[in-house]
Amino acid sequence: MNLVRGFLRALLTLLYRVEVHGLEHFQAAGSRVLVVANHTSFLDAALLAVFLPERLTFAVNSHVAEQWWLRPLLRLIDAFPMSPTNPYSTRALIQHLRNDRKTVIFPEGRITVTGSLMKIYDGTGMIADKSGAAILPVRIDGAQLTPFSRLRGRVRLRWFPRIRLTILPPTHISIPAEIRGRARRQQAAARLSDLMTDMMFATSDQDRTLFEAVLDAKHLHGGRHRVLEDIERRPLTYNDLLMRAAILGRLLRSRTTAGERVGVLLPNAVATVTSFFSLQAHGRVPAMLNFSVGAQAMASACTTAEIRTVLTSQRFITAAKLEEGLLALQTQGVQILYLEELAAQVRPIDKLGALLSLPFAGSIYRRQAAGARSQDAAVVLFTSGSEGQAKGVVLSHANLLANREQIATLIPFSNQDVILNALPIFHSFGLTAGTLLPLLAGMRTFLYPSPLHYRIVPEIAYDINATALFGTNTFLKGYARYAHPYDFYSVRYVFAGAEKLQNDTRQLWMEKFGIRLFEGYGATETSPVMAANTPMNYRSGSPGRLLPGIEARLEPVAGVADGGRLHVRGPNIMLGYLLADRPGELVPPASSFGPGWYDTGDIVRLDAEGFIHIQGRAKRFAKIGGEMVSLAAVEELASRTWPLAQHAVVSLPDAQKGEQLVLLTTQATADRKDLLMQARSEGAGELGIPKRLVITKVLPVLGTGKTDYTAVRTAVEQDVSA
Repeated sequence: MNLVRGFLRALLTLLYRVEVHGLEHFQAAGSRVLVVANHTSFLDAALLAVFLPERLTFAVNSHVAEQWWLRPLLRLIDAFPMSPTNPYSTRALIQHLRNDRKTVIFPEGRITVTGSLMKIYDGTGMIADKSGAAILPVRIDGAQLTPFSRLRGRVRLRWFPRIRLTILPPTHISIPAEIRGRARRQQAAARLSDLMTDMMFATSDQDRTLFEAVLDAKHLHGGRHRVLEDIERRPLTYNDLLMRAAILGRLLRSRTTAGERVGVLLPNAVATVTSFFSLQAHGRVPAMLNFSVGAQAMASACTTAEIRTVLTSQRFITAAKLEEGLLALQTQGVQILYLEELAAQVRPIDKLGALLSLPFAGSIYRRQAAGARSQDAAVVLFTSGSEGQAKGVVLSHANLLANREQIATLIPFSNQDVILNALPIFHSFGLTAGTLLPLLAGMRTFLYPSPLHYRIVPEIAYDINATALFGTNTFLKGYARYAHPYDFYSVRYVFAGAEKLQNDTRQLWMEKFGIRLFEGYGATETSPVMAANTPMNYRSGSPGRLLPGIEARLEPVAGVADGGRLHVRGPNIMLGYLLADRPGELVPPASSFGPGWYDTGDIVRLDAEGFIHIQGRAKRFAKIGGEMVSLAAVEELASRTWPLAQHAVVSLPDAQKGEQLVLLTTQATADRKDLLMQARSEGAGELGIPKRLVITKVLPVLGTGKTDYTAVRTAVEQDVSA
């Protein structure tokens, strides 16, 4: 039998170049071990049977064990048939493990049909809990790309891809003894599910640059696979993107220096992504300028990040009426490069050279961006400045790829998905989730230049058969109000972020389109996603659970009994800030918990299942009559009172109570008595009822969709002093 096992190992190694990592963890697990692995293909059991050191017991579905094609493999292992309809088989397996046996089980119970983890069955968690066995996670990667998987049509299959087995350190499921029955079973399953998710993230490839990730995606999905499109309706393949990046990159190389931060002042368009990767290809750092903030703010951003060159388009500058902003940049000595002028310099031989260089794109990149590392700066983004002066946020390649993997671990995307991204790429949500995530996963992305076109965006979604959409609460509410009920017929996922998702927006989407909105939570400094609701972990009213790989601590806040100020640490946390008073100097993240921690400035509560409940920004709490009042909670009260209007609350000094709340609202008939009645009907106190209401036709918002609280405060102060 050892001869047969050795032959199979040699054959699989020859065909699939199988690599095994972490064998020392197998030896350290002890004798009573439950090996849990993701289920990617029909090869999985054979791979584990011949590449793990000892003869193992495999929990096998009794019906599957009777199949003729499986009988040769059963001779290499100790099969433990289990019937899904017989609860006694689970008890028998628990007893089997208690006899100090090493047993393999696939917790998903079936081969994945999404490419991501499927649901984890409660029974596996109970087996791990009651047997007292050490849990040994094993990641199988690569077998999902073979014809023996069930992903035909979702990925480009090949006969002999490289396969990697990664064995992680052993661990145990620890559940308090007082938890019993069904609750204990469910908690054990949840712990095992988290363990599997953490395994998938920990074994993902984050140690590379963005350009290397694009090259890998091209290899995986094929150079002719279409991935980008915009309103010009001329789709780009991976080959097209790499060719254009090579041509433009050569033109930019002579006008910039290695490591230089180059401003990118462009809308959501294919040309913007091309420009982004043309800079990446030569070791330059794109700095995405927010063109919605005005001339002074753009000039300030260039000073803060020491940007000497800005790449833009004459057509865009004219259409967006940004001549004043461009003049402000030129006045302070910034060099302006126009895409149109650069394009005019491209010769036919340049295009031919780019085409011929495609097979060697990897080696050319390594020469052009010599020494590029995953920990190097990849992009500079600027915070929205909703409550003050914007800062430059420097994100590394590893930061962005880690966040991409954190999201991909939880959301089952495939190259069959079509993403509609109307969020600006200068915004972290629009860049990471709306552009890089789909591009690196082989999804087709349609870039639309403005999220404010509430009538057009739904029509685009209908026209391109979009399956996923990203937006803020403000934008999603606008789309829902103007869209036809069938415009989003093909949409599977709608992700809401950047601001709190209101209940009325959630209900409107469900009632009109039958679509559940997945709320997330993040910040530019975290690349940006920190937490998200997913198809398997969803809680209405919460932005979800923290993503794998993120640590969290709550700092006590005076006056807040349940919750605290959230600090996070993880691989997606920024390299650091660029500050206006320290231009060009990178200030690494640090908080009261030490270096590497990021203080979100949000007051949150974590429930027993790990879901986050945001109570408001620390800056957006007011102390009235000695008590802390969340301005976000007051805004939500106003939204429940007048659900069709928009609201913003700020606090102003008050001689008697220290601070007073003022509500700026688009509700023309707003009356304080209505707020009082709503608060009383909900059993809420009257302390947080705004003292004054100011009515406006339009609520000030930033280009990212967030409320512009600086402008709100200005409007309120002018009204109060009038």
